[in-house]
Amino acid sequence: MKIKAVTAIAAVLLSTSVFADEDAELVVNGEIEMVTKTAAPAHLSDALDEVLSGWRFRSDETQLMQMDDFDNPGMVAVDAAAEAWDAVEGSEGKSCASCHGDVADSMVGVRAVYPKWNDAAEEVRTLAMQINDCRENKMGAEKYGYTSGDMAAMEALISVQSRGMPVNVAIDGPVQATWEAGKDLYYTRTGQLDLSCASCHEQNYGNMIRADHLSQGQINGFPVYRLKNAKLNTAHARFKGCVRDTRAETFKPGSAEFIALELYVASRGNGLSVEAPSVRN
Repeated sequence: MKIKAVTAIAAVLLSTSVFADEDAELVVNGEIEMVTKTAAPAHLSDALDEVLSGWRFRSDETQLMQMDDFDNPGMVAVDAAAEAWDAVEGSEGKSCASCHGDVADSMVGVRAVYPKWNDAAEEVRTLAMQINDCRENKMGAEKYGYTSGDMAAMEALISVQSRGMPVNVAIDGPVQATWEAGKDLYYTRTGQLDLSCASCHEQNYGNMIRADHLSQGQINGFPVYRLKNAKLNTAHARFKGCVRDTRAETFKPGSAEFIALELYVASRGNGLSVEAPSVRN
């Protein structure tokens, strides 16, 4: 009875629609134009006509914070990561810059295509996995924690170099099996509340649940600075929180399940601009 009651309450809360401003446009620093609304990629044609950045679902105040790097609290972490990029660490006496040079040149376009297939490792890799591979096998340094502040900051630094570029994640070829697994996870109902990712982010986006305005759950803005916990959050940390909220057993960040889910969810945002670090509630 308790589970039914909770589900019924959730349904009532989801019944009120408060749609985003359809005319809202995101331009960062007065010069970086972001695509926050575009036609859905072909693989979503049976589910959505258009895809919308989470930015469109935020309050005016939160939107404004992302429009100026001086107001965006996530940029503090980017500055810290820029120092880490040049810092020598590990047994090999190398920094990120030792191999990659200036981050502003070498990382342009990188964030837009991750997760992606790695031929040498014969696996789908997230950006976090690639960062740790470089640290461990090129620098001889300790890996970052998968959802740690250091990892979120380095992901944000790399992402900044691609801001405004369209997400273009591959879903065919060697990544297809992983993509299909991620799609299955996205639509599978779990937990005591019997909810899937799609229950909120495809079937009820634009509605209110408690005090939150449900978005499409796009991850083109990750890592995200959340005002709720006052720090940068990675995609896998958010996945873990969402699964927890369905009252289900969650997967571990960096697990095969979350890697597959990240690939699928990233592909749902193909065509939207890379925004990270974005600002959300």
